[in-house]
Amino acid sequence: MKNIISLITIFLFVFGCKQNNKVNAQGNFGAQNERFAKAEDENLNSTYTGIVTSNGKVEGLFPIKSTGVTTKPIKIAADDFLNALTKEQIIRTQFEITDNEWQKWANMDNGFYKRQGISIKEMTKAQRKLAFLLMEEALSAKGLQLSKDIMKTDQTLKELNNENPDFDEELYFFTIMGKPSMTEPWGWQIDGHHLVINYFVLGDQVVMTPVFMGGEPIITTTGKYAGNTIFQDEQNIGLKFMQSLSIEQQNKATIKQDKDRNNMEAEAFSDNKTVDYQGLSANNMTQKQKEQLSDLAYQYLSNMEDGHAKIKMEDIKNHLDETWFAWIGKTDEDAVFYYRIHSPIILIEFDHQGPVGIKGQGREATRNHIHTMVRTPNGNDYGKDLLQQHLKEKHKH
Repeated sequence: MKNIISLITIFLFVFGCKQNNKVNAQGNFGAQNERFAKAEDENLNSTYTGIVTSNGKVEGLFPIKSTGVTTKPIKIAADDFLNALTKEQIIRTQFEITDNEWQKWANMDNGFYKRQGISIKEMTKAQRKLAFLLMEEALSAKGLQLSKDIMKTDQTLKELNNENPDFDEELYFFTIMGKPSMTEPWGWQIDGHHLVINYFVLGDQVVMTPVFMGGEPIITTTGKYAGNTIFQDEQNIGLKFMQSLSIEQQNKATIKQDKDRNNMEAEAFSDNKTVDYQGLSANNMTQKQKEQLSDLAYQYLSNMEDGHAKIKMEDIKNHLDETWFAWIGKTDEDAVFYYRIHSPIILIEFDHQGPVGIKGQGREATRNHIHTMVRTPNGNDYGKDLLQQHLKEKHKH
């Protein structure tokens, strides 16, 4: 009898501990959801200004002009995608060009964030083909492949987390803003755990920001996509550039040497954030170093269609003397680090993050979890500056 009572006591103790852990986990989950929801509400309900410095918004940076690079293939692909959707799907997928759906995205898994639009998972085979054709026309071959490889990492996380349905390579959602046109503004968005692309089109002008790209694991060693590898160039070229600077330049570039779990400034819900220039000014770089900095920036811009990437690079080079390079972390070959490229017209971030989806790796930043961000400061994320100019000139709004 004593043995039975002892076994019952042990069982109740273990069961109670498990229940307490479950309640605590649910409480933490709920608190995180509440915090994220509050951050999104504040972002959506604030008057949009864009990413700015403490000196305020710089006006006149984004004139409406012809680029000479057609957007017709993108427009046709978007039309074909919309025409393949059912009426019910269109209601969920298509929004007005001024809708704040643009700003409803998040770099977090589907357990924390409810997304708009239609997911790849619920599309027919024909619809999926057309969705990816839209991406193919809007992105470079490199950008399309990187996007697909990022999605694969969610399948790996699913495998590593007991088939948790919150991780899924097909839980990436498409929306269309406005009506695809060669003259009127429109755009599209894909939103999922480690991939968010906002793509605005006005005539033959394109704004492809905000763009969030990330992944965990960075190098996949097991499962369906063993061998999948992402962000090695962004990581290695960034480190090589920092190492190539003189000691004095490195000291100026370095904000601090202690790397946190997350040093990103401009991820989700940061549309109106103040981010000041920090680090090393390109004015204090040699011509060769300026070219290397431009090449590093191109690693990110080259994810968009080649012609429009070149147009954006021309703008970046025109503002190169106003560009700053900042660094957090050490510079040895195995270092974990953060860097930022920042000018009046571009903000690029790269960050080694602490583990989230892979357990048992501690809490410190690791090379196996990376986040990157590309923004257009001073009010032109989502093409908003161009849109306001267009509405004012063409429609007297």
